Amino acid sequence: MSTVHCCTAAGEIAGNSSVGCGIRTQCASTGSNELPANAGRAGRPGAVDQPVIGIVCGTRPEIIKLAPVYHALRAQGWARVVWVHTGQHADMAEHMLGCFDIVPDLRLTRSGAGIEQFSIECRAQLGQLMAAQPWDMCVVQGDTESAFLGALCAFYRRIPVAHVEAGLRTYNLERPFPEEGLRQMISRITALHFAPTERARDALLREGLRDADILVTGNTVVDAQLWTSDKYGIKREPGASKGPIVVTVHRREHWGGEMQEIFEAVAEVAREHPDRQVRFPVHLNPVVQRAARDILGDVPNVELTAPFDYLEMQRALAGASLVLTDSGGLQEEAPTFGVPVLVLRHETERPECVEAGCAALVGPHREGIVREVRRLLNDELAWRRMQASTNPFGDGRASQRIADVLAAHLVPVPSTEAVAA
Repeated sequence: MSTVHCCTAAGEIAGNSSVGCGIRTQCASTGSNELPANAGRAGRPGAVDQPVIGIVCGTRPEIIKLAPVYHALRAQGWARVVWVHTGQHADMAEHMLGCFDIVPDLRLTRSGAGIEQFSIECRAQLGQLMAAQPWDMCVVQGDTESAFLGALCAFYRRIPVAHVEAGLRTYNLERPFPEEGLRQMISRITALHFAPTERARDALLREGLRDADILVTGNTVVDAQLWTSDKYGIKREPGASKGPIVVTVHRREHWGGEMQEIFEAVAEVAREHPDRQVRFPVHLNPVVQRAARDILGDVPNVELTAPFDYLEMQRALAGASLVLTDSGGLQEEAPTFGVPVLVLRHETERPECVEAGCAALVGPHREGIVREVRRLLNDELAWRRMQASTNPFGDGRASQRIADVLAAHLVPVPSTEAVAA
């Protein structure tokens, strides 16, 4: 039997009790099976007139990009905000939540490691939760299984969905898989689309979505970076042009021959530049771990490490000369620190960084990677042109724009008669 843990304000587990359909939950304020008689739409006392916004989140990137929205909504104070952690990235979540000063209101549980089992359990728990504690809006982000399930369960309950980072597309369901399919499906059942860029907005319009339902906000990842940089004192390091090369590789479509080519390219570059450190936080998947050790383990200036947490990665970016990655998030984050990015993919759903000049799409093949790295390491003018490009993904105010739009949709404007009375 699955469990939904309802947390108190201090973040302690309040326990559980039966609601039905094999799902367990408990109202934190009463400890009983029933919601209190005077509960508002959040199922808690004193919230009768406040809209309730549920934020469904389960992975590290979602926490990063939804934390600024959560804090913006809480600061405005007009809504009761419920953070639901699905447990999709159970191992990596706690550090991320702590970085952004977030204590989840609700935690779902999972009994197995497979994505199919997670999907079944998460959907059941979210559906029961939304039935017990009706929301006025469900906010999801990006293209994860958690985002899709949150949107789907809300759709079945006729709860409007707000999609943060809407409109990213490759139109290739295999790259990235399964994210491209998930985000396209989320768009079909979303009420408010918060597009990070004009290009993302245009993609949604071409798919027939209403212009009035789309707002270009910028990407909340920039808000998160500015917040953490200020809080933790992370600044671009002097002399970063000679700093380490940071490498990350994790996408499953690269497993096999393409991953081998990427790692061989990194080894070749490292041997050509023995004075240049290469830092490679290796994904925990055994396929990636084994290939990295076999090909890069004996290269003296390649440092294979455990995956970086968020703050470690921000500090690594602040001192890096170059990033080689298949990550979508790093394509957005590295330009904030002025770090050129070489994208190790056939296509990217973030072409804005390529168009702005802060990234280059080099693909996952050895020859192309080595050629572009050589060019940037040997031509300082080319490196500086990329380094000086402006981050096209935002100005750090995306979360405020999102909160303002949600307020406009959910907070009733007093009628003339009510004001006169």
